[in-house]
Amino acid sequence: MEKTSLPEGKDPTLRLVPMPSDTNAAGDIFGGWIMSQVDIAGSVVAHRAANGRVVTVAVNEFQFHQPVYVGDLVSCFAEVVKTGRTSLTVFVEVFAERRRMSEDCIKVTEATVTYVAIDESGRPRVLK
Repeated sequence: MEKTSLPEGKDPTLRLVPMPSDTNAAGDIFGGWIMSQVDIAGSVVAHRAANGRVVTVAVNEFQFHQPVYVGDLVSCFAEVVKTGRTSLTVFVEVFAERRRMSEDCIKVTEATVTYVAIDESGRPRVLK
């Protein structure tokens, strides 16, 4: 496990503490829970960049590096890395601060997700 620190000069897009109800059968935080948080964090920055509603159209890459445990302080950092005519690609990094009061911080997950801006009818719209 390689210790690191949170990205300097950036505010997390999303921060939360996983609870016992978020665990899998082995007692670790369920990967699907982490995937959901990544999608939420990615959609926050995509929504802002698109000036409106977006939908997830692809999970281009998703890597789990380390487990997340109940009580970790989980921070998601998301940024738009590519824009197309109607789509945005967002890179999300997830860090866990173990025991919340220590300085043990590790990168646990990273993902690249693509969103499409949509209009009120649910059809793709050109980014402004």
